Amino acid sequence: MSEASRTFTLSAETVLNLNGELLRLLPSATVVSAPKWFREWPKVEENAHTIRTWQPLVIPGLLQTPAYARAILGAEPGVTHAWIEETVATRLHRQRVFERKEPPMYWALLDECALIRPIGGTDVMREQLEHLLTMMATPFVSIQIIPLSVGATPGLLGGFALAKGAGMPDHISLEDAAQGSVSDREETVRKVNLRYDAIHKWAHPIHVSERLVREAAARYEDH
Repeated sequence: MSEASRTFTLSAETVLNLNGELLRLLPSATVVSAPKWFREWPKVEENAHTIRTWQPLVIPGLLQTPAYARAILGAEPGVTHAWIEETVATRLHRQRVFERKEPPMYWALLDECALIRPIGGTDVMREQLEHLLTMMATPFVSIQIIPLSVGATPGLLGGFALAKGAGMPDHISLEDAAQGSVSDREETVRKVNLRYDAIHKWAHPIHVSERLVREAAARYEDH
């Protein structure tokens, strides 16, 4: 969010006798930091009752802490501090789907390497993994870990998310190194659903996954 956008929004709220309502909407309305292909996805998340995701390398955006998100975004070549902060603000705004009266059910499959890669350093990872444990304790977030010992899985080619919502077609968000995509094409959604199910069969049960996250957090504490 640029300072000019913030200043204008605060002025508009004063005129309209509002108290933060417009400011809270600003991050989702000004997603210039996000690539064009992704800008539809936050709207899909806001209307979803179920979101399923697979991440082979990092913690999913909806579960990231600000420090962890900054560490990932800061690794992008040629980015500015302003771009990083705007993107973090947008990501945090997306996480407000969990504050809804009826939040979406969120089913996340994570490769075990996402618990091991020390993104941002010891303190950042400990905070991030503790946040995962907090989210896992809620009734609407399920996190299952795919063990490294599995070796090759159908998910090694990249992460993705699937969203279902009343009154809208199922959508998918696909990631790659160049340009991802958001689609509601029935055939594409079907193929990604099959891939999710194929990955899911290798997942640890929830109680084992929670233990692995807790053990990983403790290792960062020891460091």
